[in-house]
Amino acid sequence: MNRLWSRLGVRTASVGLLVAGLGGGVYLGQDRDDQQQNAQSQLVMQANAEEVQLLKERQAEHAAARAYRRTAEDAAAAKAAVEAKAAATKARSLEKKAIAAKEAEEKAAAEKKAEETGGPVEFTGPIPSSCNEYSGAKKTGCALMLDAGFKISQFPCLEKLWDRESGWNYKATNSGSGAYGIPQALPGSKMASVADDWKTNPATQIKWGLGYIEGRYDTPCGAWNHSESVGWY
Repeated sequence: MNRLWSRLGVRTASVGLLVAGLGGGVYLGQDRDDQQQNAQSQLVMQANAEEVQLLKERQAEHAAARAYRRTAEDAAAAKAAVEAKAAATKARSLEKKAIAAKEAEEKAAAEKKAEETGGPVEFTGPIPSSCNEYSGAKKTGCALMLDAGFKISQFPCLEKLWDRESGWNYKATNSGSGAYGIPQALPGSKMASVADDWKTNPATQIKWGLGYIEGRYDTPCGAWNHSESVGWY
């Protein structure tokens, strides 16, 4: 009986240990599964966190790149605007210069045409009776000579002097020297000191010539005598 109970006890204990071992094994297996799941979850969370961080970094890089492009585009646009404005200003300046040059050219052409076809400016001043024997520019010259303070006896000298120089032609031009007008002023533009119409107004030319004569030779006869001696006055 004791041996039988002893064997049963051993078997029972063995079965108990086996069951306990199985139970413990199950428990340990579940614990390992839980640990594996926890580890996987941590890895997933870590991977997600890294991915999120990477996405944030990429977004930041993209934002910086967009900002840089915008800055570069704005700078390029500003530069282009400045260059366009400068080009437009230069174009307007060149256009104004071209217009001014064209207007000046047209004015010069009109003046030249008027000189060639318009005739001399008519003298409207008083003519003393002592000058009535003369006509045209000579009649004007006689009146202006008397007005300048010279005596009528001086006019024959003045008549001969300017007969020789220009034939009393207000458009007379010396092709060699460039002297111009009735008194043969050199250059003709000197007569602008009397008036701007020196090219077409015999009276303007005569006034300048009388002033020149008085300053250098005192009288028309003094100028004529000098011209007779050397061929010019």
